[in-house]
Amino acid sequence: MRVDPRMFRSVCGNFATGVAVVTSGTTSPVSGLTVNSFTSVSLDPPLILICIQNESSELLALKRTGAFAVNILAADQEDICRAFASRHTRRLVEVDTREGITGVPILSTALAYLECRVEREVYAGDHVIIIGEVLELAVQRDDEPLAFFRNNYHQLLVSS
Repeated sequence: MRVDPRMFRSVCGNFATGVAVVTSGTTSPVSGLTVNSFTSVSLDPPLILICIQNESSELLALKRTGAFAVNILAADQEDICRAFASRHTRRLVEVDTREGITGVPILSTALAYLECRVEREVYAGDHVIIIGEVLELAVQRDDEPLAFFRNNYHQLLVSS
């Protein structure tokens, strides 16, 4: 029995995720795309993973560079998320960046970031799982994260 791709997407949409922009290449122009498939893999060594569609042009920049940054977005950054989510607008996004230790762009206003060196690539269906070794990381703001649930952006209600 074949699973309907729309139903698969709908069911997976019931899992709330954070939202991040993965950047690679150089700071001008910024090469990046929005992802919600990001997770920590290991504490020792510090490893994370992201998933990128095989046909994404941003995947080529990441492979050329051998490094990337995961920029975790804050609740007030939905516009940045939407701009990097569309293949038609992601190359036109103007955001403040600084160069990380590997030379990849870090979004200056992101909630937090992890800068990584590509450790391994695993091809899985129509995506590539990129495992990265974390080289540098920081929390840049003390704000709430941007969340994604059932095809919509949400703010978390955090109690003190």
